[in-house]
Amino acid sequence: MAAPVLCQMRRQCPVVAYLSVVRREYASSPPSPPSLFNRFLFQLNQHFHDVEHLINWSSWLRNRVVRRKNVFYGYTQKRFGVSVAAAYYILGLGGGFRFAGHSEWFQPDSRGKFSYDFLNAPSSTIEEIDLSRTLINHAGLENIVSQNELRSLSLQGCPEVDDWFLARLHVFGESLQWLDLSHCPRITVGGLAALQHLRKLRRLDVSSLPQLQNPGLVRILLEEMLPHCEVIGADYEQGLIRTDNVEEAEPVRHK
Repeated sequence: MAAPVLCQMRRQCPVVAYLSVVRREYASSPPSPPSLFNRFLFQLNQHFHDVEHLINWSSWLRNRVVRRKNVFYGYTQKRFGVSVAAAYYILGLGGGFRFAGHSEWFQPDSRGKFSYDFLNAPSSTIEEIDLSRTLINHAGLENIVSQNELRSLSLQGCPEVDDWFLARLHVFGESLQWLDLSHCPRITVGGLAALQHLRKLRRLDVSSLPQLQNPGLVRILLEEMLPHCEVIGADYEQGLIRTDNVEEAEPVRHK
């Protein structure tokens, strides 16, 4: 009964009939093309989507390279000894080292090639290590913790050296005398506090550490924590408020 009533209303009301026709024509007509602004937004969205994928892929690839370069050389330690394994790890990262009692430094050339003469000294221990601008991290540090006569360690400009790394350096507390941490972007005050275990440390470079907001204050704290160590790379005035040039306000005179 509802259908005859609806048909009767359409015949009696021309407006309803007109709207019905328009609705049928609109439903059957093809969709209108998107405007220029909508096309621009779509292209912009696709662009940023591709850029995001590229950044994620680049980050994944970098993390994969870091993990691969910092694997534990357990098999090499069992086969050739801990010193040879440490030497091979250092050279593989692009760093250099010197055995105790020797003046010759082992380091790769500009193409990353290096000599394997260090295999002839399996019982020697490493005294100096230069890992500046390499990808060493706290996991790879496990390859060199066996060098209990290490006296000098340079980590200048290492992007993966962080507070966890510094906390692991306590294993060199009885031997390490010189430590270079300059230009390491991830080191904070909390990591530097872990250096209190390096009782033999005599020289510490903390220059250009971007995470330190008050380098002058950090230097004071380090010198109190390590009284026999020379801290370089941070002036006392850096980050501290100077009041010597501030003029005192003139007191108000009461009449």
